[in-house]
Amino acid sequence: MNVGDWALLLTAATAAGWVDAVVGGGGLILIPALFLVAPQLTPQAALATNKLTAFTGTSAAVVTFARRIPMNWRLLVPAGVLAAVTSALGAATVSRIDKDVFIPLIMAVLVGVAVFVTIRPQLGTTLAKDPPTRRKVVAVVLLSAGLLGFYDGLFGPGTGTFLIISFATFLGTEFVRSAAMAKVINLGSNLGALVFFAATGHVLWALGLSMAVCNVIGAITGSRMALSKGAGFVRITLLVVVIAMVIRLGWQQFG
Repeated sequence: MNVGDWALLLTAATAAGWVDAVVGGGGLILIPALFLVAPQLTPQAALATNKLTAFTGTSAAVVTFARRIPMNWRLLVPAGVLAAVTSALGAATVSRIDKDVFIPLIMAVLVGVAVFVTIRPQLGTTLAKDPPTRRKVVAVVLLSAGLLGFYDGLFGPGTGTFLIISFATFLGTEFVRSAAMAKVINLGSNLGALVFFAATGHVLWALGLSMAVCNVIGAITGSRMALSKGAGFVRITLLVVVIAMVIRLGWQQFG
């Protein structure tokens, strides 16, 4: 790769870290950049290298959020472990999925998310008046971790976004707190997929670690902005990213 290629990938890694920390979806920035610079990459190599980069950035975001947002570690740590297991299963299933069916389905879900957030302006900007029961919190967190962990290993784009929407919708948590919870589970899902891809020899370590440094910078910056600017900022960013994901997936599928 030449200097221009490196500049593109490092810039993309920084942007992906920022977006991932705030609302998720960083993979839709970094994976296309990888294919642009190195079109000979297999899908597994691109996903694997992205997971290495995302894991480091997500780790930095978790640390940044945890310093300011109280976390229910007794629930989130098991949820993260569950996400790691299901993500590894998803990664093992990558080659068996018909993307011609799967991608339009994800696009439809993302459009639904955008419409849902638009017509409910209070979603994620205020706490629920009636806090959910402990049983409901455990059920929502573990179910989200299991299902979206599998999706993250299988495909990935928007995992953090789906987690944030799930927590805001079913638990009534603010977007910033939802983002903090999502990062812990996303850390587990990134680790699970990364372990599988590493064991099968798909990770490009030198490239992934180089991009990881910039991804960490972007993740720290993004999580700090989410904390300082609040739920309204996260809501707007979420809508922008969801629309961008739909456009990107549509171009990938039909362009």
